[in-house]
Amino acid sequence: MARNKEALVLLLDVGPSMHHLLPEVEKICSMIVQKKLVYSKYDEVGVVLFGTEETENELTMEVGGYEHVVVLQNIKVVDGDLVETLKQIPRGTVPGDFLDAIVVGMDMLIKKYSSTNKGKKRLCLMTNGLSPIKDPYEGSKEDQVNAIAEQMTSHGMKLECVVVRESVVRGENVSVMEENDRILNLFPQKSCAKTIFVESSTSLLGALKTRNISPVTIFRGDLEISPKLKIKVWVYKKTSEEKFPTLKKYSDKAPSTDKFASHEVKVDYEYKSVEDANKVVPPEQRIKGYRYGPQVVPISADEWDAVKFKPEKSVKLLGFTDSSNIMRHHYMKDVNIFIADPGDQNAIVAVSALARAMKEMHKVAILRCVWRQGQGNVVVGVLTPNVSDNDHVPDSFYFNILPFAEDVREFQFPSFSNLPASLLPDEEQQEAADNFVKMLDLTPSDRKEMLQPDFTPNPVLEEPKQFNDFLHQLCKFCLQNDLRSFCNFLATKGITLISKTEAADSDVTEEEARSFLVKSEPKPE
Repeated sequence: MARNKEALVLLLDVGPSMHHLLPEVEKICSMIVQKKLVYSKYDEVGVVLFGTEETENELTMEVGGYEHVVVLQNIKVVDGDLVETLKQIPRGTVPGDFLDAIVVGMDMLIKKYSSTNKGKKRLCLMTNGLSPIKDPYEGSKEDQVNAIAEQMTSHGMKLECVVVRESVVRGENVSVMEENDRILNLFPQKSCAKTIFVESSTSLLGALKTRNISPVTIFRGDLEISPKLKIKVWVYKKTSEEKFPTLKKYSDKAPSTDKFASHEVKVDYEYKSVEDANKVVPPEQRIKGYRYGPQVVPISADEWDAVKFKPEKSVKLLGFTDSSNIMRHHYMKDVNIFIADPGDQNAIVAVSALARAMKEMHKVAILRCVWRQGQGNVVVGVLTPNVSDNDHVPDSFYFNILPFAEDVREFQFPSFSNLPASLLPDEEQQEAADNFVKMLDLTPSDRKEMLQPDFTPNPVLEEPKQFNDFLHQLCKFCLQNDLRSFCNFLATKGITLISKTEAADSDVTEEEARSFLVKSEPKPE
């Protein structure tokens, strides 16, 4: 398997307690495979079901046990057949053991890729965690988790546990749920795993990301506090804007019967002489020109290289300041994270000491950064301490780029108090405006945060059908949680369903799209 490809094994709980959630699971899993077909067509996917009446997996035949676990599909390159298979997942009749399913999925990955550690290997478990897990033949359940986590780490596997619960659990299931949650939360402590708890199908859609980005350092070197004090650090991107998938030009000029047609469109540029329009100027005779007033000044590559600013690769401290002096709205671009060199214990201690001292004194640091040798631009930013509350996670820093003085524009708006009394809102109008703003708040003090970014997919990046399904679910969610004003806000922005006229694969008519989110008027009597 190539390094940039992924092998994914879906571990799906199909026991009786999951039956009401399986329609959403089917839609989301088939969507994952559809996206892989478009953007990662060489990725490989396997599917394991647990909670079935039948038992069908290699471990049962080899060593026994692992009952009620069925391998629905072995690991292979994604195809259209898998999409259809995932749209009709069989329902199980017995409670499922998710630890057995994890072991079966691991066994599939080990047997498939035992000869190489290249590529990305991922297990994705989807369950509600309400079915009891069996006691192991030897040791405790914690020992079993430790053994599984050790094998996952040694074979370079990652585990994502998505626990779906749409309602409050009561009765005897509470003790089972608490034990299962405790077991699942052990995996992130012992291996490269994470556990996500979601409460709605909308969050479930965002919790399963089809594209996992491996972090890559943008800088490895010294954080220079002074000429005599330097700390070895690594810098990663903490957040990054999601780019649209690159689409290629497509030609339909080839006959439909030609199976070998690539339909590829190649673009080539030719530069013609001003004196002779038929003469093509070769690359070695071309030179860049820059406008200066009405004239174009030619500058050769050698001349440009001679005057080009070439700063040295470095990260230097300019000074400290109170955190209150840095305005949040001055943060620019993406967020980076500074961590100590993992192999340098002295650096880990130094970063921790500096971060804790800065937090205690309410200070931030101003840095001058040149990430690469010869980088054309220098960035100045603020370093904010990030003190960890987890003993297994070292302290770090967040870095945000700050604007230069020329980048800041301040606009002064006249005060409402200068307006005539007839244009000022009365108390009732002011209260209505305040309540409207409060209703748009997705983080009210008396409720959990709504539409968390980590669990809410970007609808712009979804396919038409998935976007329409998402918008339906979003509006249903808002109505159930007394957030009708958010739907009204979407309507004012012209956001509606994607119709057949916009996308041929949509099943929404133009009339349905126009009437969506429009409040129906009562009929006159």
